Amino acid sequence: MATSARDPAPGTFSRILAHPLTLLILGEALVGFPAIVLASFGPNQIRAINPALVFPFTVAAVMATFVAYRAFKRWIERKPDGELPLGLGSLKEVTGGFALGVALFSLLVGAVALMGGLKVTGMGHGTIFFPIAAMSLAAGVNEEVMFRAIGFRFVEKLGGSIVGLFAASLFFGLAHLANPGASLFAAVAIAVEAGILLGAAYMVTRRLWLAVGLHAGWNFTQGFIWSIPVSGNPAGDGLFLTERNGPDWLTGGAFGLEASAVTLVIATIAGLIMLRIAIRRGHWVPFGWLPPTDEAKSA
Repeated sequence: MATSARDPAPGTFSRILAHPLTLLILGEALVGFPAIVLASFGPNQIRAINPALVFPFTVAAVMATFVAYRAFKRWIERKPDGELPLGLGSLKEVTGGFALGVALFSLLVGAVALMGGLKVTGMGHGTIFFPIAAMSLAAGVNEEVMFRAIGFRFVEKLGGSIVGLFAASLFFGLAHLANPGASLFAAVAIAVEAGILLGAAYMVTRRLWLAVGLHAGWNFTQGFIWSIPVSGNPAGDGLFLTERNGPDWLTGGAFGLEASAVTLVIATIAGLIMLRIAIRRGHWVPFGWLPPTDEAKSA
């Protein structure tokens, strides 16, 4: 009896499960939202019990998110984990991203200082190191998993890179509206500057580690090195003590430099440069409803 060389067509349930919209909903429900709860609300509860436990709790929360994402890829999406692979290359990407975050935010500090909006008033004692390190680690991994590895990636499969960037950036900005000192401008600034920058960082390699390092380095630099509020969270005793004076459009007000027009311009330019690199590498998915995947193109 002759047999077909083709694999049998997947059933209805399998097709529904493999649809990007289904994977988006399941991914956010099972991995993304729990990751944000662990990163944003868990440390506050732990801090009320024992502040010394915040950092180890955050490390555990990040590890749990990593394991949950790998499990989602294996048993629900049923594909190898191409976003968070382990290896020497991943280490290079995350450290390179961290260095880029340090350099970029320090450039912003210098620009605002030259415009008279910021000055260094002295050296701090660095007592906020572990709280800022915990916040930076959680933001770098958990937020990037939710907004880029799941949110951007599956929306991109539905409508292309431009739709993915818009959706991930929009929700990233909206998520910061609940932060202390937030304003509509702060949310828009975060959506544009960070949405493009971090989305492009993922697109350059199609792995998450560069964006993870960039996000963590950015937060660590503003909170620890320059003692500036991180997305509205109050500043502490970091490495350098700084004072900001001037209009909110320059200094960012209570929200911090992320709500400064200077940051909006410079970080967005940096993001567009990275986006250009991603496009030149062929990592841009054209606009359209359910654009063809790599698998479909090669079929």
